[in-house]
Amino acid sequence: MDNGEWLVDLLMKEGADYVELRHQRNVDFSLVVKNGTPEPPEYGEAYGAAIRVLFKGAMAFASTNILTKGSLRENGLRALRAAKAMAKTSSRVGLSEEKANRGSWGVDCKVLPTEVDTGKVLELLKGVDAAISSVKGAKFPKRLLIFGGDLEEKKYINSQGTSLASSVPRISGYFILTAYEGGKGSLQRIVQLGESGGWERVDLMDPASIAKEEAEGMSRVLLEGKAVNPGRYNVVVGGEVSGIMSHEACGHPQEADRILGREAAQAGESYVKRDMLGRRIGSPAVNISDNPAIPNSNGYYAYDDEGVRAEKKVLIRDGIISGFLQNRETAYELGAKSNSAARATAYSREPIIRMSNTYTEPGDRTEEELFESVKDGLFIKSFQEWNIDDIRWNNRYVGLEAYQIKGGELKQPVRSPIIEATTEVLFSSVEAVGKDLIFKAATCGKGQPEQGAAVWTGGPSMIMRNLFIKSR
Repeated sequence: MDNGEWLVDLLMKEGADYVELRHQRNVDFSLVVKNGTPEPPEYGEAYGAAIRVLFKGAMAFASTNILTKGSLRENGLRALRAAKAMAKTSSRVGLSEEKANRGSWGVDCKVLPTEVDTGKVLELLKGVDAAISSVKGAKFPKRLLIFGGDLEEKKYINSQGTSLASSVPRISGYFILTAYEGGKGSLQRIVQLGESGGWERVDLMDPASIAKEEAEGMSRVLLEGKAVNPGRYNVVVGGEVSGIMSHEACGHPQEADRILGREAAQAGESYVKRDMLGRRIGSPAVNISDNPAIPNSNGYYAYDDEGVRAEKKVLIRDGIISGFLQNRETAYELGAKSNSAARATAYSREPIIRMSNTYTEPGDRTEEELFESVKDGLFIKSFQEWNIDDIRWNNRYVGLEAYQIKGGELKQPVRSPIIEATTEVLFSSVEAVGKDLIFKAATCGKGQPEQGAAVWTGGPSMIMRNLFIKSR
């Protein structure tokens, strides 16, 4: 199949100021085991083309899964007509000037996750189920286990000379565990696994060991956990908790399309305004970045879906807002350069600003040193739920596996400690950061229609002083 240069040339001759064409194929495969019983495997494939056209400050988008020349021509001209119709009332969209890139890129893969034998996936899930069921203590009557993978292939060209081809396979798991004990109630935990690469990476991931460790922590908290007395505490949070804070309280509000108001009726707004670069939002210990170039990460890409080479974005440095996530449109409006944050999850979706792998940068402390600095406090290792308001200012994180800290040592498990604070209070409370950086897979939702993008959240342990903790 040709790459569609003829269509780009046609639309430019018809008067377009800019044209881009993206062919995209998404294949996914998964198997479900529910309470030890397998269900039929699922396989899906979507293949089509997306077209964006710019005419005198108006941008239009069209997509089709009918890939004949006639269909592509019809949809391209439809997009151009729409842009021309909107030009008189457009807010004058522009695109930042970026280097043209050409080539191909991808992720090394020996065995495609979408082509692995179903029996191997079933064997893996039975091992995960057996590991959970082997945990002593609480019962696990509900176990929903999903594992599989996907393949994302793209061919992208634009009228400014960029031509790229890519192939990114990913493996992923999604486990919902419910622990129960009579007289103690229940706990539920969602565990998500994901990274880019072939099926051969499953052994490195070791899903059964991860699931068993999660189940052991749930059982311990359910059987032994006590309610927290509400009050102010010095709190050590684990990397999973610092990671979700980085994603929700930094990554989302520093997406430039939110800042400029585009997402207001869709995913929400932002407390951050366009003139807030350089504003202090946290202590000097807080450094948060977004980096799509981490090898085998869930959010990996080498070029974004506007053809811009991927780069690390420093969002908060030394507690100060130092950058926004930008695509070419927002960069043009803000007088900046794109930093490669545009992504589309399917051919039928336009590229919008997305996070990739957003994380708190590690510090120089060991986890033990952080514990030793707390005479009487809490350690919140993981969370069971989170909430944040539309402008990403008022935060709520409910701990799952958590413990008292007495004299610098972990003691009694505690149940459902709740952190509620503004973004500024959260980040300002950080006194020191550990060097034990970890990443967790997640699916980040945004856009209308919805786009669920593969990402990592990440962070190290860190100590947060004088936080008010609630209890259920």
